[in-house]
Amino acid sequence: MLNAVIAGNIGRNAETRNAGQSTVTSFAVAVEQRGRDGKKTQWVNCSLWGQRGEKLANYLTKGTRVCVSGELTTREHNGKTYLEVNASDVTLMGGGERRQDNYQAPQQTAQKGFDDNLDYIPF
Repeated sequence: MLNAVIAGNIGRNAETRNAGQSTVTSFAVAVEQRGRDGKKTQWVNCSLWGQRGEKLANYLTKGTRVCVSGELTTREHNGKTYLEVNASDVTLMGGGERRQDNYQAPQQTAQKGFDDNLDYIPF
C-alpha cells in the first residue's frame, strides 16, 4: 500500500453518489508545486467512503483548503495518468463557502462560566 498526504484547494464542489451498498463522496484537489520552472498545478482525485463523506460533503466546496491522507493509486485513461487518493482522513483548513443544500447551521451559544479577565494567566 502506498500512502500519501496532500494539501491543496478543492477545485469543484464534492459530489456524493451511491456505489452499491455504500456511498462515495468525490472531489478534486489542486496541489501547487513550485520549482525552477515556476508554479505547476497537479490535480488529485479524492474519494471518501460512507457516512463521513456524506457529512463532510457540505463543507467540501470549491476553494476550500484541505489536507487529505490515504492510499495513493493511479489510473490510465486515453493515454493520461490520473492520481487518486482513497481518503482515510480529511482535514478542513479553511476558505471556500459552505453549501446551503438542506444545511442548517447549529445555533451558537455563549459558554457559561468563561472568564473574560485575560489579565490573570495561571502559569
